Amino acid sequence: MKLQRKNRLRATALGALAVSGALVLTACGSDDNTGADADGGKTSAAASNIKCDGAEGQLRASGSSAQKNAMDLWVKNYMAACSGVEINYASSSSGEGIVAFNQGTVGFAGSDSALKPDEVADSKKICKTGQGINLPMVGGPVAIGFHLDGVDKLTLDASTIAKIFDTKITKWNDKAIAALNEGVDLPDKAIQPYHRSEDSGTTQNLGKYLNAAAPSDWKYEAEKKWPAPGGQAASGSSGIASQVKSVDGSIGYFELSYAKSQDITTVDINTGGANPVEATSENASKAIAAAKVKGTGKDLALDLDYTTKAEGAYPLVLVTYEVVCDTGNKADTLGTVKSFLTYTASADGQKVLTDAGYAPIPEAINAKVRETVAGLK
Repeated sequence: MKLQRKNRLRATALGALAVSGALVLTACGSDDNTGADADGGKTSAAASNIKCDGAEGQLRASGSSAQKNAMDLWVKNYMAACSGVEINYASSSSGEGIVAFNQGTVGFAGSDSALKPDEVADSKKICKTGQGINLPMVGGPVAIGFHLDGVDKLTLDASTIAKIFDTKITKWNDKAIAALNEGVDLPDKAIQPYHRSEDSGTTQNLGKYLNAAAPSDWKYEAEKKWPAPGGQAASGSSGIASQVKSVDGSIGYFELSYAKSQDITTVDINTGGANPVEATSENASKAIAAAKVKGTGKDLALDLDYTTKAEGAYPLVLVTYEVVCDTGNKADTLGTVKSFLTYTASADGQKVLTDAGYAPIPEAINAKVRETVAGLK
């Protein structure tokens, strides 16, 4: 009987802890947790400001693993405010998300790269009266995370990053790395670089950065499929982060949120400016703020400057897009898509991103996103 009582007490404690954790997650992005929900409980002020007009039923979405942690926060807040609405975001990869969107199996897709012309052409079969467009929703740094026992600070530049991932630099005490890290005791240890095993927008963004900032050292096209020989593969940003966390001598690339959640040390990038730049949300925002809209019509694809030398601007950034039809969205999910994306592009929706390691989209661009979402048909 005593054992049963202890088990019951333990289960009760664990249940309380789980509820507490869920409430903390739901309240992210707001210091005011005084909004009352329908059951007389508490919900975040951010959730209480969400407009659920037209939202109903279930909405399926999939794609980019880069925005998974942002989506987790958004979905928690949104579903706390909009009872009876269920949003399921399957974190896979940008490539898989676009395929699912163009097959008509999801209401929207997440992608770290804007749609290519052939993908836009395919989208017209699903959108019927329109086509797929890119809505920038999540920004942030692509962190270069490393695990090297005895080393807790490391600076690299585009050239050394390119050579490491192309397996041209294979030892941590290579003279090129040493030249960027005076006074750091670098071990004579093999470098174990990790890359994505599946098509990935994060991979493509890393390629775009290396193409622009180290063109003589990175000769590969910026594609979603990993192009270079050597190295080891892992699935998703979470898979690479997990490997880097556990393997001494390893290095990989993933969104800053994964480095934060797994306490992984990240590389500072020497851009040629006055000081190396740390991978932070604030530093990524400085780079994203200079982005220009290159899309036409309602498409809001951005042109990023990967070669910036502006003080404190972290150049290796990505923007994750939500891909929707400009017109021709499915009638049964259109209301929920518009309601949910209105929230994610709102001031409250963007506010929750910084603490999770993301960079909010600049307001000038976000205003255009909100306007476009309001006009979806």
